Amino acid sequence: MDPIADNVVNEDFEPDDIQEEVLGVLKEGREQGKPWGRANPKYLTEQTSERRQYINRALSGLVDAGWIRQPVRGLYEFVEDPREN
Repeated sequence: MDPIADNVVNEDFEPDDIQEEVLGVLKEGREQGKPWGRANPKYLTEQTSERRQYINRALSGLVDAGWIRQPVRGLYEFVEDPREN
């Protein structure tokens, strides 16, 4: 069973302010055709100026909601933002 294929997006999830910042960083560059959608906690901490513990908590919530995934340790990928549909 492929856990990535089984990813379910919680469309009722409402991101908090820090989660919104994380999503914003993950989405940067997609409109310009640049690489986008992947980041590690260190990069997200640098880009948002939030404390690492808050970034980790935000990432955990976004993973639980299915909006992002963690394909390997230390790397997070954007999956979907149901508000855009």
